[in-house]
Amino acid sequence: MSLSKWTRIYYKKVIESIAFYPAIIAFGFLILSYVMLQLDFSPFGKQIKSGLSWLSLKDASTARTIISTVAGAIISLTVFSFSMVMIVLNQAASQMSNRVLNSMIENRFQQMILGIYIGTIVYALFLLSTIRDISSGIYVPALSIYLLIFLTVIDIFLFIYFLDYVTQTVKYETVIDRVQKQTMHSMQDNFSEISENLLTWADMPFIEIKAQTSGYFQDFNKKKLLAICKEKDCFINFKFRQGTYILKGIPCVLLYYSCNISQENLQEISDTVDFFSGQPIDKNADYGFNQLTEIALKALSPGINDPETAVLSLHAIGSLLTYKLSHKMPSLIFDSSETARIYLPTSSFIDNFEKCIAPIWNYGKRDQYIQNELFALLEQLHKLDLKNTYSRTFEAWFLKISDAKLKISM
Repeated sequence: MSLSKWTRIYYKKVIESIAFYPAIIAFGFLILSYVMLQLDFSPFGKQIKSGLSWLSLKDASTARTIISTVAGAIISLTVFSFSMVMIVLNQAASQMSNRVLNSMIENRFQQMILGIYIGTIVYALFLLSTIRDISSGIYVPALSIYLLIFLTVIDIFLFIYFLDYVTQTVKYETVIDRVQKQTMHSMQDNFSEISENLLTWADMPFIEIKAQTSGYFQDFNKKKLLAICKEKDCFINFKFRQGTYILKGIPCVLLYYSCNISQENLQEISDTVDFFSGQPIDKNADYGFNQLTEIALKALSPGINDPETAVLSLHAIGSLLTYKLSHKMPSLIFDSSETARIYLPTSSFIDNFEKCIAPIWNYGKRDQYIQNELFALLEQLHKLDLKNTYSRTFEAWFLKISDAKLKISM
């Protein structure tokens, strides 16, 4: 694996880690403590403390007690908050889907709250190491300690809000809504209106490039790959959609060329393709459809038996399918001179429809609630299909649902 590819993959893993924001914020608090100490021991800081008697904290023992108490209290808050996050993640994994954990772990708000807690602890411990027993008391960082007290009050209010926020986070409605919005944003950012795409290089000679490792084809370095294609006047066909699991040694890329291609060029092209685990919805909207389907299937399982949650997921899927009626991920990617260089197969409306609706129907076809809600949803999708592109599909499903209703009534 080349250094650029390794950096690209692990950079994303680092910034999406639950520890990323807390680490950055804690470092910021460390800098703040240094700045406050410089202010405390500067002539301006000494003048402030001399002029305002209530800001004067001359007893080093009292200062240590305040800082130690605050540090201990915030450590307790942090432990409790982390415990709550872990409980919420465990509950979401057991009752909904392991796949939704990424969106919960990547939640920036709770990362910022935990970062502020940890930052306050770092700030307090750094202050604790600077207190000096001097009779004049001028080297007790009084200004920094009063700021610590103020930060502690803020932490307490944040903790109260954090309790409410975490309890809301684990609700089915919240999780489904978050996945739906992430998927919709991904489609709006990457999709365009459906159009015909014709390949102009199909008759050219080509070379097969095999997968260097087994894994999920997640993404590729578009900028670098387009630069290679433009420089060598070549074209790329990806054989699999994003999200496909590809075994090592399977041809995954077809390189169409008109001039000599070196082994080094082939390696450069291979290095632009990323294989890693996970389901990043921002890279592939299909993952959002999959997660909503899995939530619905888990809700319909005998152990949970919650058709209402399945219907919520079904409605979210219907909302996303409405957008896919007229939009699709572009299959052709163009270079700076508007020449098509890369072909990437993408999922169609029918692909997502069958992959999502069919499993939910198989699990819930004997439930009248599921039957009625699915029928109503398909009726609306059918009306929105203004060009009647998918009329046969909808009519086949109407017949299937009607037959199931008839069997139950008999």
